[in-house]
Amino acid sequence: MSNLTYERLHANLQYLKLDTIESTVDNYLEIATKDGKTVMEVLDYLIDQERLIKENTARERKMRLAMFPVQKRVEDFDFDFQPSIDKTVILDLASLRFVHNTENVVLMGPPGVGKSHLAIGMGIEAVNAGFKVYFVNAGALVEGLKNANLNGILEKKLKALAKYDVLIIDEMGYLPFDREGAHCFFQLVSRRYERSSMIFTSNKSYGEWGEIFHDHVIAAAILDRILHHCTTINIKGESYRLKERKKHGLINMEK
Repeated sequence: MSNLTYERLHANLQYLKLDTIESTVDNYLEIATKDGKTVMEVLDYLIDQERLIKENTARERKMRLAMFPVQKRVEDFDFDFQPSIDKTVILDLASLRFVHNTENVVLMGPPGVGKSHLAIGMGIEAVNAGFKVYFVNAGALVEGLKNANLNGILEKKLKALAKYDVLIIDEMGYLPFDREGAHCFFQLVSRRYERSSMIFTSNKSYGEWGEIFHDHVIAAAILDRILHHCTTINIKGESYRLKERKKHGLINMEK
């Protein structure tokens, strides 16, 4: 290989942003020559390595943008501690069929039973599968929508949220929404209806969602869209946090 050809090869690889090939081609060509590899085998290996690195980089970027508060996986969930959950249903959800079908998931139950753990776990599975995911607290989400509405950029905000394949809304019901917040939330749900998936966690039953929105009519309209294509998981068990406190002797178990 002439110096001109060598320099042009590296210049073109840099120009095309094939950084992995550019950094490994010299060593691999030397190894390939010794091993008698064909041109096709060399190209296949180098291009495959470039693809793998780009996929990993894209996955890591999506994981950062998802804004998961912690890294919790479905396989780490203690199903034995929460026997009210049908593990087969959760594993089916983790297969992401609901995302492909633009369906929703609602995880319902008292605080500390693992709702957020499962929601995050499904979100991580979705990121690993190449989907765009965003995790947000319900209160923070609604405040963001209200601020956007106040500044006349609600439509822009809704479009930004619509780009995510899976929107995870955590802690529905811990704080009530005012009338403006309820209407903004309704617009978000309507925008995503039958277009992309949402995962909700809530400590309130559906019958109590009217209290969240201070309006039973708008609550019914929101639930109608969420539940049209939806899997509901009711978790009826003890709090994991309470379990850990008992484990460390921080609660008098004789009471």
